[in-house]
Amino acid sequence: MSIVHLTQYVKLNFMLDLKLLVSYTSIMNKLTDTRRIQILSMLVEGSSMRSISRVVGVSINTVTKLLVDAGKACEEFHDKNVRNVNASRVQCDEIWSFCYAKAKNVGSAKNAPSDAGDVWTWTALDRDSKMIVSWLVGGRDAGYATEFMNDLKERLAHRVQLTTDGHRAYLDAVWDAFGTDVDYAQLVKMYGEAPNQGPERKYSPSVCNGASKRPVQGNPDNAHVSTSHVERHNLTMRMSMRRFTRLTNAFSKKLENHCHALALYFFYYNFVRIHKTLKVTPAMQAGIANRLYELSNILPLIDETKAPGKRGTYNKRNSN
Repeated sequence: MSIVHLTQYVKLNFMLDLKLLVSYTSIMNKLTDTRRIQILSMLVEGSSMRSISRVVGVSINTVTKLLVDAGKACEEFHDKNVRNVNASRVQCDEIWSFCYAKAKNVGSAKNAPSDAGDVWTWTALDRDSKMIVSWLVGGRDAGYATEFMNDLKERLAHRVQLTTDGHRAYLDAVWDAFGTDVDYAQLVKMYGEAPNQGPERKYSPSVCNGASKRPVQGNPDNAHVSTSHVERHNLTMRMSMRRFTRLTNAFSKKLENHCHALALYFFYYNFVRIHKTLKVTPAMQAGIANRLYELSNILPLIDETKAPGKRGTYNKRNSN
């Protein structure tokens, strides 16, 4: 290669590197509101973080940082605004997921963090407005059940009829939180093996052979002892957040980011997404909001809650 060609080659590569650096710096430092809204929209509509990175054309670190900032802002917004909910019938359930590795594989997983394994999301849904009144991420033991019920009690305006599944941890938790100020019943379902014993049975749910309604406290109306709406909402969660989709590698790698994703989703579900049956958002139906929110409303919340700090180094690898 001649000196002239070598000089042109070096100059061309320098220009390309400079263009890439300018583009990258512009995206990282001045991500437009349009792109931020696009990323947030994809996060609550079932896209994985790496697919968002590819579609929008930003680093996965940018997606992760926006998720963290939005999650913190949405969690604070929910805690402040979802109070004094005028609900009459509340249904509760727990939905399973996992972080880093399933519980059975944590022992053999490489560099597994202390919070790796099964993760349960507790949800309380107002049957009439379809609003998620309270949610909690953690284990499925009595301690988390009690914390969940105490938070739910603080957000309700008056006595309600409460229905849960037959999980025994609810019994003491409901009593500790509500005492006698609740009409509480459990819906206990009986499951059996599917008639088809082929290989596809591994990916099929068990067959429900029946259900038993068991009054526990107060005077619950037997006609409204149901968990159908909160169980249907479990499907909405799995469809809306890629990290909840089974048989993929889009599961959460960090519990903290798992919680941020949930906080963002619950803001979107309660305040932004119009319910097809109600024709309004759950928050509007419940009287918590008097207008329709948009994802763009998260941006000022992020700017308010985000504390300024020294910019760190760029890391190529990032857990999501």
